[in-house]
Amino acid sequence: MITLDLVLTNAQLMLPQGGLTRGTLGVKDGRIAVIAGPDAQLAGTETLDCGGLWVLPGVIDPHVHFGFGSPETDFETESRNAALGGTTTVLSFHRSRDIRESFEAARDRAESQSCIDFGFHFGITSNLHVETLDDISHRFGVSSYKLYMMYKGAAGLSKGFTDIDDGLLYSALQETAKIPGAVLGVHCENVEVIPVLRDPLRAAGRDDLKAWNEQSPDFLEAENVHRVCYFASKTRTPVNIVHLSSREALDEVRRHRLRRDGPPIYVESCPHYLFLNDETPAGPYAKVNPPVRGQDDVEAMWEGVLDGAITTLGSDHVPRKRETKDKDIWAASNGFPGTGMILPIMLHEGYHRRGVPLDKIVALTSSNAARIYNLPAKGSIEIGKDADLVIVDPDLERTVDPATLESFADYSPYEGMTLKGWPVRTLVRGRTVALDSRIVDAARTEPGGRFLRRL
Repeated sequence: MITLDLVLTNAQLMLPQGGLTRGTLGVKDGRIAVIAGPDAQLAGTETLDCGGLWVLPGVIDPHVHFGFGSPETDFETESRNAALGGTTTVLSFHRSRDIRESFEAARDRAESQSCIDFGFHFGITSNLHVETLDDISHRFGVSSYKLYMMYKGAAGLSKGFTDIDDGLLYSALQETAKIPGAVLGVHCENVEVIPVLRDPLRAAGRDDLKAWNEQSPDFLEAENVHRVCYFASKTRTPVNIVHLSSREALDEVRRHRLRRDGPPIYVESCPHYLFLNDETPAGPYAKVNPPVRGQDDVEAMWEGVLDGAITTLGSDHVPRKRETKDKDIWAASNGFPGTGMILPIMLHEGYHRRGVPLDKIVALTSSNAARIYNLPAKGSIEIGKDADLVIVDPDLERTVDPATLESFADYSPYEGMTLKGWPVRTLVRGRTVALDSRIVDAARTEPGGRFLRRL
């Protein structure tokens, strides 16, 4: 009998197709080596009694913006924030004028700082990115990208982007289709119409979160979703509608999916679109693009969770300071932190309050992302896969306090909310990085996160 590095006993293991199953799990060299019954006697260097708690696959957050807070240290602070909430893998966005010149330094810095595993998407903002897509994808092992429809025209010029238009979208779809396993994510908002709706709101003195929703309403998202799905059908490209927020946009995806001979259309939504609406007292702290919507759209997102129309959940994590939010709704920064909140929100609002089956939550937060983004060692509790595990106390209640969350951001749109269901231990490849709401000392001094090549 082999001596395992770690044995988890007295556990309720969340197994594929098996649901919660009482059992024992053994880890060797960072991978799951044994899954046995509850009475199995396994020899391990370390044995951990789980006390009957749940053991779930680590959360995969496919949508974070590390580097938008403190570019030099974000992978240190934000990976800790992620680990506290049970997130063991993130995919962050890398954007630069020429990715061939910038990527390696960003990857190496992240590898020196992150206590969880990570990969990247490339931001496509110019024709140069499309022309070099095959090269940078294979050279750096990246197979997913994002194009920002909201940075067309004047909105793009304000960010220094001059090439973003429907032509760039179409050519990016063409090039993505040539790369095996690649997927193009698209931010869908018709930014050209927004000023027509926004200017009267500002002139009327509106300064509330609902006004932010009204200046970029659901139909502007849905119009862009149609454009992306239609072009993707012509180029036969797998696409991902990222951070989808509204009923009308989701119905547009459903309509295009009826073309059964077409390429996959994936949908990512976010916990905030399932949990916050445009009347939340968080105000500017909940300002984000696309906006948080009305309660009917919140209900529509849960319908999409239950019927499978929504494929994955991503946090759209942006770790800026509170001072960037303490302004009127028009001047406050966009986005907010959230990668460590995916699982607590889904357990509280999904499992406990709405009765969403746990296996569906695990698919949305882990296994689907592993499949779509080519992470074969991640996403489920199976022999041979990485021992990325989260031990969860489903009955633990905790109030969200930004001071304890380790992020560069010093606020949360969820602060002060009491949620039921929290991780009590997070393991990355069998190594504990977070325990009882704190990052362990070893993960601070030797972070140990690895870059994940996916192509």
